[in-house]
Amino acid sequence: MTDSGSDSRIEREAKFTTWPGFVLPDLDRVLPSVSAGARTEIPLDATYWDTPDLRLIRWGVSLRYRTEAGRGIWTVKLAGKTENGVLARPEHDFMGLPSEIPGAALDLVRAYARTTPLAPVARLQTLRRAAPLFDPSGQRIAEIADDEVSVLDGDRVAARFREVELEVTAEAPHQLLPALIDRLRAAGAGEPDPTPKLVRALGPRALAPPELVVPSVDQDSPVGDVARAAITAAVIRIMSHDAVVRQDQKSEGVHQARVGTRRLRSDLRTFAPILDNAWVDGLRTDLQALADALGKVRDADVMISRLKKATAALGSQDWPPGDSIKSRLSRQRAVQRRALEAEYRSEEYVVLLDRLVEAARAPKFADGADAPARDALPGLVQRPWDHLTKAVAQLDDDVSHDQLHEIRIRAKRVRYAAEAATLALPDAQLMATVVAEIQEVLGEQHDAIVAARWLRDIAATNVTRAEALVCGLLIAAEERDAEDWEAKWPDTWAAASKRKVRKWLG
Repeated sequence: MTDSGSDSRIEREAKFTTWPGFVLPDLDRVLPSVSAGARTEIPLDATYWDTPDLRLIRWGVSLRYRTEAGRGIWTVKLAGKTENGVLARPEHDFMGLPSEIPGAALDLVRAYARTTPLAPVARLQTLRRAAPLFDPSGQRIAEIADDEVSVLDGDRVAARFREVELEVTAEAPHQLLPALIDRLRAAGAGEPDPTPKLVRALGPRALAPPELVVPSVDQDSPVGDVARAAITAAVIRIMSHDAVVRQDQKSEGVHQARVGTRRLRSDLRTFAPILDNAWVDGLRTDLQALADALGKVRDADVMISRLKKATAALGSQDWPPGDSIKSRLSRQRAVQRRALEAEYRSEEYVVLLDRLVEAARAPKFADGADAPARDALPGLVQRPWDHLTKAVAQLDDDVSHDQLHEIRIRAKRVRYAAEAATLALPDAQLMATVVAEIQEVLGEQHDAIVAARWLRDIAATNVTRAEALVCGLLIAAEERDAEDWEAKWPDTWAAASKRKVRKWLG
């Protein structure tokens, strides 16, 4: 969903807050294969955009328009991870006018801004003294920036600070950034501090926690707090993968967003006895369109992965017709992907996100939400466990795929319920783990059956003889795979049925 003119990369950087008298050390030959270029002075003028409550920066996200040597560019930095003072996060650049946020940039922050307008919240002018680092081939692999930053309030300078920033490219040797950090430490720079410039400029408001934080709970907490923690975790998962879904560069984004919707719907089911019925029904209904759109793309991704693996195992003479079959699936996936894009661009989706945030912050409870978690949670998990054991008890020797698929669905509900319970009762983890094995085994079996059915449908259409032959080979492989996985499921059920697994239920 991003514009073709965007530039994306993973930013890996370390920052140091330094005093005016700090002298940047010589970084030439910081590694034997690395040479430093000449330092240049670059004036930068950056305007940061956010909601009035600084929602983006509190989530670890930023949106800015910056001019450099007369050239303006919009940049979105998404939330990343910090390890040993080094921050790694996705960074995306877009061309555009200074007064109008490019649509593709807006897409990447949509989950956080939602229906709240964005506006300038800070302006920073920076005098950057930058030096590039090169590898032996002359490729630029890092930059050292010594920044003098002025925070503007209108035309007045409200604050100043100095910062040294190290940034390395994906092509840099893995030991380069640690070597640079060590060199700066030796020169007296202190320890890396990943605090962004914008946070320094905005002060305490920018240090406030994000809108949603999973609350800590234990066995003595009200069960309503556990429900809120589970709902919050699911909503965060949906929101934090929104940008990944929109970019469509990693299938994991769709997978995790789908898991988020599934967990949320499951949590609403698990905690239904202590939640307002009308509120639960409305939220589950509103989630359905999103869950369906994500599910269709995810199912296509799973099948594409299966077919890639299966066709690779064929003889080389079967690869061309195998590629033709895979292209049919890719075209189907493209149609489903466009439907998902339409869902994410819809007003209904943005309104849904607002509802989900509110649901996480203030669930609507019924009676029983004040009961201690240690007393209430076992009963809430016992209910889906009873449904699972009843479904298993009804199986006969000639078990059907549809029956096993139902077992898988019920196992998934038990797993999600048990995982929600682990937030307050760690003893529930064993049940969550062993039931997840049932879900995994029957999920693989189901995927193989679905793939075989799809291949049969393709073989019945207008295909070449070579394609029909390959379809037959792939169908046979998928059916063997399904049989293998089906043979494993009784052992996983036996493990889940042991008394110690459900001992914590009482």
